[in-house]
Amino acid sequence: MLLRAVGGMALAVLAADIDAREMTLMETVTTKAIRSAQLSPDGQFTAVIRSTPRTPYEDDDGSSYSELVLINTEGEETSYLSKDKKFGRVSFGPQSEYLYFTAKEEGDEYQELYRMPVNGGGVQSVFEFDGNIGGYALSDDGQQLVFLSSGAKDSDEEKLEKKGFKAEVYEEDLTYTQVYHVSLGEEDAEAKAVTAEDQHALSVSFHPNNEQLLVRTAPTSLIDDNYMSSQYQLISLDGEVVTSFESEGKLGRAEFSPDGRYLAMTRAADYNDPSAGSLFVYDTHEQEHRNVLPDYKGAVKDFSWRTDEEIIWLGHRGTETEVQALTLKFLESRSLLELGEAIFTSLDGEAGKSEFVLTGHRPSHPSEAFKYSNGRLERLTDSNPWLADIDMPRQETMTYEARDGLKLEGIVVYPTNYEEGKTYPLMMVIHGGPESHYSNGWLDRYASPVKHAAAKGYALFFPNYRGSTGRGVEFSKLGQNDYAGKEFDDIVDAKKHLVEIGLADESSVGITGGSYGGYASAWGATAQTEHFAASVMFVGISNNLSKFGTTDIAKEMHAVHARSYPWDKWEWYLERSPIYHAEKARTPILIMHGKEDTRVHPSQSMELYRYLKTHGKVPVRLVLYPDEGHGNRKVAAQLDYSMRLMRWMDTFLVEKAEEKPSFELPHAEQLK
Repeated sequence: MLLRAVGGMALAVLAADIDAREMTLMETVTTKAIRSAQLSPDGQFTAVIRSTPRTPYEDDDGSSYSELVLINTEGEETSYLSKDKKFGRVSFGPQSEYLYFTAKEEGDEYQELYRMPVNGGGVQSVFEFDGNIGGYALSDDGQQLVFLSSGAKDSDEEKLEKKGFKAEVYEEDLTYTQVYHVSLGEEDAEAKAVTAEDQHALSVSFHPNNEQLLVRTAPTSLIDDNYMSSQYQLISLDGEVVTSFESEGKLGRAEFSPDGRYLAMTRAADYNDPSAGSLFVYDTHEQEHRNVLPDYKGAVKDFSWRTDEEIIWLGHRGTETEVQALTLKFLESRSLLELGEAIFTSLDGEAGKSEFVLTGHRPSHPSEAFKYSNGRLERLTDSNPWLADIDMPRQETMTYEARDGLKLEGIVVYPTNYEEGKTYPLMMVIHGGPESHYSNGWLDRYASPVKHAAAKGYALFFPNYRGSTGRGVEFSKLGQNDYAGKEFDDIVDAKKHLVEIGLADESSVGITGGSYGGYASAWGATAQTEHFAASVMFVGISNNLSKFGTTDIAKEMHAVHARSYPWDKWEWYLERSPIYHAEKARTPILIMHGKEDTRVHPSQSMELYRYLKTHGKVPVRLVLYPDEGHGNRKVAAQLDYSMRLMRWMDTFLVEKAEEKPSFELPHAEQLK
């Protein structure tokens, strides 16, 4: 119980805690969240997009709803685009007079560009195109528009498809996106392609001189080329390449300083860096570039120019986040928001303005909008006021030591009614990537229902094993060329630590995770089966040989994970695969997978299922989700997943049953 002794407030908080209740799985998958926050150029408004999941059993299947809300300097909210309208890519106009967005209005064949006055008024068409308009940018005077589009549909292809000619030529029959430019001030203006047809454009923005464009391109539209082979270029409005900005490996966002001299960019430190977490600045006058935070033991997630010589940057360090201001002249950085304020995920500011806005979350709430002004942080939104009634479990960062002496971190969540000296069933939730990490914020997801599980008496642990981000480039490379080696030993060492401190019941430890975390969950159920009493594997890897041949990121896998190819050491790849250890398995495992997954093909789950099913020595179940990919996006599939996860853990960690539960769930009882 948390008491805030601020005058007479302590009693009020105590009373609220007495009435607190547990969080349901339905609430876990239907919490609202702020997806983005933008500051208007004049600093008078913040535009936020609030995501609202559909209601299971009531709404038809589909993606979450979005709502555009404008917040003024007094903190007053005005809804501009409701959840009933499908829209995307919202931005302020250059003079803060309009809000621009893409949408497919009634009568539109394609997604077009629209705007609406900030001070009230109807929706206005800006530009129609024979093809969907994707990302876009406006010149400072609002008269020049550039946008991304793959053009119109091929009418012959549509006719042939109706006749049954639907053959797909794998990785050759690709659709490319181009950059188009149009002068809005001209009557009957036509958009003209700026980039070549054989290049795939990923982003576009104007140079501050409004005569050139910053474009990120890749050689093809394949996701692997997006990850590993893209490049930023400065081009003229007629398509001539002015400058190519040298880089290698993964790229993040890039933005010019207000005067156009410098280009700041988040990117990989080198080709083998697993993430685009380093901040580089290119000096176009001196024709040089440098990593301006070369010794940073974290990962830069976002940034914004405050002046021609100062950058505000957001970094993830360990399990917390920070915001600092970097002066280019002396490469000195000063703290604006210390570690521990919240887990910030995005930052947006305007040149010449001292304030900026952020999105961020804490253990007590999902992502909300914040504003930093005059040295203080203000929370702008409260999307889930009902969370004040939820009994929040204790959550904190825990450090432990791996067997080789490496210091590691993770997030531990205690059971809601935790009693010191008592042991509890433990769920270990393993992140994917592995170029990712857990931060000490809102960890509740359909695949990790923290508040619900804690209320049911579970302890949970979220380990940042070696190879995780947030601790510098060197740490993030520690798991390379060692699939399922020391990285997964770190997970076992975390389990042993939690048993030794008296929190976890050694015989009631479960493991779960998705993608690379699913790989860890499969490894825990096979090669490390003696350590785990239950496993739930999601979109995970079971065979590293066939994984390489069926994934859409083979180039990325080689560069930042494996550092070798299967034909270099066939036996090693096989031995680092859960199917190789399937005969050892004594851990009941629930396997779940999206049927449309291209990152980790569902055959990975099918292989492990068939091996374990044939051996017949352990309870195993395979659940496939139609129309879902590398993670469940729709709320019905998310709720179904949560229910199956919790029932599997209850069955084998709490009830310690020998047989798996029924394959059916009581969904039909909830229909209205």
